[in-house]
Amino acid sequence: MSTRQWIIRPSTLSGTIAVPPSKSHTIRALLVAALANGRSIIRCPLLQGDGASAIRAAEFLGASIDIKGSDIYVTGIGGNFNMGADLIDMENSGTGLNFFCSIAALGSKKRRFDGDASLRARPVKPLFDALKQLGADVIVENAPHDVPFSIKGPIKGGRVTINGISSQYVSSLLFACPLAPKDTHISVVDLHEHPYIEMTLWWLGNQRINIEYSKELTTYKIRGSQSYKPFDMLIPADFSSAAFSAAAAAIGGENVTLTGLDFSDPQGDKEIFRHLETMGAKVVRDRSSVTVSGGDLKGAIIDLNATPDALPALSIIAAAAQGETLFTNVEQARIKETDRIAVMAAELGKMGISVRELPDGMVVGGGKLTGANVSSHNDHRVAMALAVAGMNAKGETVIDNAEAADVTYPTFVEDFVKIGAVIEVEN
Repeated sequence: MSTRQWIIRPSTLSGTIAVPPSKSHTIRALLVAALANGRSIIRCPLLQGDGASAIRAAEFLGASIDIKGSDIYVTGIGGNFNMGADLIDMENSGTGLNFFCSIAALGSKKRRFDGDASLRARPVKPLFDALKQLGADVIVENAPHDVPFSIKGPIKGGRVTINGISSQYVSSLLFACPLAPKDTHISVVDLHEHPYIEMTLWWLGNQRINIEYSKELTTYKIRGSQSYKPFDMLIPADFSSAAFSAAAAAIGGENVTLTGLDFSDPQGDKEIFRHLETMGAKVVRDRSSVTVSGGDLKGAIIDLNATPDALPALSIIAAAAQGETLFTNVEQARIKETDRIAVMAAELGKMGISVRELPDGMVVGGGKLTGANVSSHNDHRVAMALAVAGMNAKGETVIDNAEAADVTYPTFVEDFVKIGAVIEVEN
C-alpha cells in the first residue's frame, strides 16, 4: 500500500466547509437496506473508506448495489440469510465488522471475516461471546487476535448478556435480533457511548421494530421474526468529522462555518461544540450550520464517555489552552483503531506538550505546539488531529501515513486548503 505524508505549516483558517456525510449513519443505512425486502435509496452517503467497506459487506451478503452519482440504490436480501459470498473483507472498518458479524450469524452459511492490519488488532471477543450464547459458532484463526474469524449460525433468539465497553457490540445485536425467529432478551454490562445506542434505536424506531428497553439502555426485549422495510433517506453530515475543522477554528481565532449539520440528529458527537464552549471558544449555531471562532481557551474537566471519537481533536485544543485539561471516563478510546490515549500522548509529546496518561483518560498540559515528525498510526482521527496541531504549531509538521484520513474524510486536504490551510502532500 502506498503511503502519503502531509507537510503542514502554520495556517490561519477562515471560510466555509461542507461537512462530509456521517460514517455512522451510512453504515447503519447500508446494513438495514441490505436486509430489507425491496429497494432502498441512500442519498449522499459516505462512498469511500468505511462507507466503501460497508457497501462491499452488503454485496457480500447478497444485496444488489447500484451507485448512481452520489446516491446508492440497494435491493435487499429479505429473509434469505444464506445468499452472497463466504468471505467478507472489512478492510479498516471496525464498525462495519462488528455490525455485519451478527448479521452473518443469522444464516447457516459459514462466513469468514478479515481486514487490514489495524482491524486485525481490534477486539471482537465480547460480541463473539454474546453470539455464542444465541447459538452461533465462531472460529478464531490467529489467537490471541480476534480477526480473522469465521462465524456460522443461525442464531435463534433467547437470553444473552453482553459487555458494552464498545457500543458497537450492543448495536450489532440490536440490528440482528429482530430478524431471529424467537424473541431475544439482552442484558448489557458496562455500557459506554450511549448516543451511538440511541442512534441505533432511532433507526429501529424508523423501521417500526417492536423493541422494549430500559431508560438506562441496559436491558432490551426484542420480538423475533420481524423484518426491515425499504426506505429513502438523505445521510446527514458527520459531527465526528466536523470536530477537526471546529477545533482548528477554536485555536486559530478566525471564523469557520460548517454547513450541513443537523443538531436534531441523534449523533452524539454534536456535543463537541458544547465542549468547545466550555473551553472558551465562540460557537454560533444556525438551523443547518455552525460557526466557530477562537477565544481565550482554558483547560477544563471533560467526560468523554459518550463521545470518545472527539478525544483526538479535543486533545489538540487542550494543547493550545491555558492550564491543564482532564479527559476522563473514556477507557474505550484504547480499543479504537489505535489506543488513542497512548497514541495522542506520544505524538503530542513530540510536539512539546506535556501529557499524562490515565487508565481511562489523559491530562494535557496547555503550552506551545512545536512542529515535529509525527505518525497517524494508521488512525484516521489521529491523522486529522495532528494536522490541526500542525496548522497551529511553530515550524513544520510532517505526518506519516496521512492517507488514513480517507477512511472517513477523503476530501480533508482539499477542504482545508480552500479555507487557508498550508498543506503539502507527498506520496
